[in-house]
Amino acid sequence: MEDLKKFLTKYWGGIIGGIIALILACTGLYRVIVAIVLVSLGIWAGNFFQNNKSTVKEKIKKFVDKM
Repeated sequence: MEDLKKFLTKYWGGIIGGIIALILACTGLYRVIVAIVLVSLGIWAGNFFQNNKSTVKEKIKKFVDKM
């Protein structure tokens, strides 16, 4: 019983994460989460490109010149 208690206290976060992942996979909610993450990344990228326009242009030009 003591070994089980040690195991649970050591890996509590992983166990909870696994249970949540299993629930998301079974219910299909992972699609909603993936969509939210992709929208957030798109918003962040657009904001980054807008605020660092000259730097992004230089890096793209260097990348194209290498090809």
